Amino acid sequence: MHEIIKKLSAGVPLNIDEFKKIVENENSSFKAEITDMAVKQRKNIYGNKIYIRGLIEISSFCKNDCYYCGLRRSNQNAERYRLTKEEILECCNQGYQSGFRTFVMQGGEDAYYTDARMTDIVSEIKKQYPDCAVTLSLGEKSYETYKKYREAGADRYLLRHETADCEHYSKLHPSEMKLSSRKKCLEDLKSLGFQIGAGFMVGSPYQTTENLAEDLLYLQELKPHMVGIGPFIPHHDTPFRDMPAGNTELTLYLISIVRLILPYALIPATTALSTVDEYGREKGILAGANVIMPNLSPVLQRKKYLLYDNKAISGAEAAEQIDILKAKMNNIGYEIVIDRGDAANL
Repeated sequence: MHEIIKKLSAGVPLNIDEFKKIVENENSSFKAEITDMAVKQRKNIYGNKIYIRGLIEISSFCKNDCYYCGLRRSNQNAERYRLTKEEILECCNQGYQSGFRTFVMQGGEDAYYTDARMTDIVSEIKKQYPDCAVTLSLGEKSYETYKKYREAGADRYLLRHETADCEHYSKLHPSEMKLSSRKKCLEDLKSLGFQIGAGFMVGSPYQTTENLAEDLLYLQELKPHMVGIGPFIPHHDTPFRDMPAGNTELTLYLISIVRLILPYALIPATTALSTVDEYGREKGILAGANVIMPNLSPVLQRKKYLLYDNKAISGAEAAEQIDILKAKMNNIGYEIVIDRGDAANL
């Protein structure tokens, strides 16, 4: 294990067996050493800066039927909504006044948002806020659609791969969804010049140590600019309703490992972390994360965008409570900055 840690600290790529050994040693004395290395790495590159992104959840409609997601098309109890262009622009306006310089439009795979509608929204945001970055997280699209998004001014695209193992992927998704398609989308996005984001759930049903090792190896090879890691949380209206939630400590450990694999990555302390642990956001930052994504969505719609149960939507999770968030970060020695927050190695 000492040799593996030396390789990690030196930025030497690891193989699948080495990643597996690291994951297996989560409860060992090496954990504190890896966390300390990760925090030092992050501070060497980003100092004590924390970047904020304004999350706008534009639609709770989705054509997919992922077994873990509360927005799955089979969930007849889900409350569905869509934001208009005007509502999205109002979210951006409020966010800009509060210091946000990145807007993240996230939603289910909703056919209502045609290429024409989406590119119109993106181009208008870039026109009104030229000093801001636009991030999209709208699922799997064709190369041509991604190209249109890019030409309209979109800077980044988040598409979590969820698991890098085909067999595990098939246990989390219906048969029409393929891991190969997800990976192809990430490759297309990267080739088009997007800053890309990948990531996975920790503790998702049927996940093994080998699966987590494969996720880390895939991230090492893909080299995404952003990595989102959060614990799996069950939703009561899905097939996984009775499955246990993912482990907070393992999630934090994996954040530290990803920081060492990808020193320049933008890694959020996710809402899921805050949902399973009252101090999850702070713990994520102290494990090596450097991004927080408060919710800019209209208040009346936030409770409808429920990917999982008991989602945190108030207090420090809410963009209008940015002062609470600033105080929480100051208390642990970090500072929220007004900045686009691009990866430092671009």
